[in-house]
Amino acid sequence: MFLKKFFLLLISLFCAGLSAQELLPFVQNYTKSDYTGDNQVWNVTQGADKAMYFANGHYLLRYNGVQWEKYSLPNKTIIRSVFAEGDRIYSGSYREFGYWQRINGIMHYTSLSVGKGFFSGEADNDEIWKIFRKGDKLYFQSFNAVYILNNKKAIERVKFPSQVSYCYVINDIIYAATVKNGVYAMEGTSFRKVENWDVAEDNVIHGLLKNKGQIYLFTNTNGIYKGDEKGLTYWDTPCNNRLKSEMIHNALFVNDSVLVVGTARQGLYTVNVNTGVYKNISRQNRLNNNAVLSLTLDSEKDLWLGLDNGISHIEISSPVSIFSDNAGTLGSVYSMAILPNGYLFASNHGVFRYDDKLLKAVEGSSGQAWEIYDDGADNYIIGHNDGTFLYNGKVLQKSNTVSGGWRIMKSNLDNCLFETTYSGIVAYKNSSDLSNYIRLDVSTRPYKNIVQVKPGELWAADNNKGLYRILYTDDLKVSSLTNITEKNKIDNDFGVRLFRFRNEIFFLINNRWYTYNSISETLENSDIFNTNFSNVSDIIPVDDNNFIVMKENLLYLINRTGSEFIWRLLPEKYYMGKLITEDTRVFKQNDVLYINLDDGFFTFNINQVKKKPSGTTIEAYYDNHLIDESTVIKYNRSIVINIISEYLGYNRPDLFYTLNDSQDFIPVKNGSLVLNNLGSGTQNIEIYSREGHDFVKINSYSFTVERPWYYSPWMIGVYVIIVFVILFFYYRWNKLRYIQKIKLNEEELKHKRQIMKLEMEAEMKLQQQEYEKHRLEMEVQSKASEVAGKSLSIAKHSEMIENIQEVLNSDVKNDQLKTKIKKIIKTSSISKNEWQSFEKNLMKSHEEFVERLTAKYPELTSKDIKLCIYLRMNLSSKEIAPLMNISFRGVELHRYRLRKKLDITTEDNLSKFMFNI
Repeated sequence: MFLKKFFLLLISLFCAGLSAQELLPFVQNYTKSDYTGDNQVWNVTQGADKAMYFANGHYLLRYNGVQWEKYSLPNKTIIRSVFAEGDRIYSGSYREFGYWQRINGIMHYTSLSVGKGFFSGEADNDEIWKIFRKGDKLYFQSFNAVYILNNKKAIERVKFPSQVSYCYVINDIIYAATVKNGVYAMEGTSFRKVENWDVAEDNVIHGLLKNKGQIYLFTNTNGIYKGDEKGLTYWDTPCNNRLKSEMIHNALFVNDSVLVVGTARQGLYTVNVNTGVYKNISRQNRLNNNAVLSLTLDSEKDLWLGLDNGISHIEISSPVSIFSDNAGTLGSVYSMAILPNGYLFASNHGVFRYDDKLLKAVEGSSGQAWEIYDDGADNYIIGHNDGTFLYNGKVLQKSNTVSGGWRIMKSNLDNCLFETTYSGIVAYKNSSDLSNYIRLDVSTRPYKNIVQVKPGELWAADNNKGLYRILYTDDLKVSSLTNITEKNKIDNDFGVRLFRFRNEIFFLINNRWYTYNSISETLENSDIFNTNFSNVSDIIPVDDNNFIVMKENLLYLINRTGSEFIWRLLPEKYYMGKLITEDTRVFKQNDVLYINLDDGFFTFNINQVKKKPSGTTIEAYYDNHLIDESTVIKYNRSIVINIISEYLGYNRPDLFYTLNDSQDFIPVKNGSLVLNNLGSGTQNIEIYSREGHDFVKINSYSFTVERPWYYSPWMIGVYVIIVFVILFFYYRWNKLRYIQKIKLNEEELKHKRQIMKLEMEAEMKLQQQEYEKHRLEMEVQSKASEVAGKSLSIAKHSEMIENIQEVLNSDVKNDQLKTKIKKIIKTSSISKNEWQSFEKNLMKSHEEFVERLTAKYPELTSKDIKLCIYLRMNLSSKEIAPLMNISFRGVELHRYRLRKKLDITTEDNLSKFMFNI
């Protein structure tokens, strides 16, 4: 029973050890859905072009850090081995070996064995499992023989003395490790058995390496042996004891101190050969598969693993390491402290301790833990949802009921601790006695962050809205509480960020940076921070020279050097999708930064800088074909541009590009960019890397987009023809219209002339009629006047004659008769009034004539006008004399003077002249 319990305990400890998390290098896994190939990756190599090449079942895979390419052999057999040399990638397969060369973006294969008769007889089933070089010869190794290619292109087949696993070159000697009969040294085309390596007997050898003068022999199931040509002994280390049961597949030295071993059952082991300390990277923590079929180092000294199902890239030379809890036990880490042999975590699941590769929950800590404060005396103050706790490394004890402790800040100015909570701020005078605390007499606001630069003053940000300045006395009594954002009339003050840097406080409010002017007691724009850190979403302090900003979900380490801020991107792949929004924290120990994540944390060594890129290669694809000088790029189509770096891991540069002299530096995501809806003409792309504060141009690329079909030369010709035809028909149409218009105009003019003629004739007739009417009216008026005058004269004369007749018939004496006759004559003469009435009617009846006459001859007198009227009435001088009360001769004299005034000769008839006026 005891043995059973002991055995179960050992199993549980072993399983706990396997499930324990470690600080491991970053691993990027690629599955067959990424490269669309087969499961197994039998061999890996890196070409001179820095691309990685994989023997992946029936495919040769090529990966340049941006794009996967896949190729098959002409005979479609499984590729077992690859070896890069110069511009050639040699590969070995079943009864086949040759090389690949990349021409115009495509790998082309050339066989070295077809038609040579190498694989006949006993070599009928040979597969080439390894390719290597020694001196001026290239070796293609199967399990039964090796095919040697010399510089003269001649190939020689040399049969092994026994079936081998693999060949290895050490000290310019080729060692052939047989499956059962030990190790042979190849001398020319013959073999000599290595007698002193008895441990190799009956062992399948999967590795033979030399490091610092020592030879390491790796067996499949019996671990690692170490020694020299005189003998090998078992390497007695904890890791080796585990490797005996893991089935070693391959191994290599990263450097003099680090050995990596790929196994069939438990992934990869990294071993420090000096200390014996090892780490295991497996399916339980990083890899997609535990069977490591092949491995190699790239130019950055990072590992590439060919797995039984997939590919893994392990950045063992990166300054970044990852601690993650894939099981989900730990939860999201909000704070942490670094222990001598591990870590202490505050997470949403409680408080956890990690040491001796075991992750354990601290008893009594279940629930949301926010903060861990190290008081420097091996005591840790825990801000927890249920209160404030003290942890001494062994026991967690609840010190008070102050719940929701977000942040704990030590004030060297006031010699106390301040803790922000769900309901205000508390202060501790003695960090070892947390039960004795002072609650600052402020509102119960949920203050999350506080900073201090002066004694007796705190700056606090409400978890939701507002920035507050708190002044307090020496006995921690609040003397003033001011809502600074409200006082400065800043309405949008949600999620205020506080940041203390070099003894100055900066406030990020609504994407604007402010500082506080203590004299005017107002917030003022910070020009330097607004210029350098606009559009950042968060800022995280590190130390007096460094801090981290978050921009567009990317983390940048900022170093202040003089008056400049040097930006250094922390690549997104290390934390993508794992940052805790608004609660990202940075903890620093020596030169290493610890940054919390959803499932753990990652570390970053700030002293390890990226290697500067010596160059990049740009490959552009149009319709899945590499663009060259003959490529015609159609208008408004897409092209893909791959910017390929010589580095595939951490040293891969942070790339930006500009298009057509634009000043906008656009990040290049994953080394590739897609350009859509391109206009016609030459397109210029410039590639930059960011070095500190500056963007440095490292490459450029140009291509030409064809004009759209409707701007092509033949279409322009069509347009010219169409325009010509349109102009021709337009000309003809206009000409016809012009001729028709002329004809219409002529007809219209003719009609107008006819109409005008008729109108003129009608008008002339009308005028003539009017004239005749007027003339007749004038004649009537004249005759009427004449008749009136004559009637008046006749009436008077008749009356006078009657009166005279009456007198003559009377009995009157002569004297009296004479007197009466004279009286009758006198009374029968026309009175003055009658003459005036006659003249008035005469003038009125000839009013228009008088107006025309006076207008033309204004110098005429009224007497002249009367004469003109009488003349117009066609009266003779004899008839005019009594009307004007002058003699006949007087009339003639007046007519003569009138001619002078009218400037007419004696030949002109005055009556006709007057009638024509």
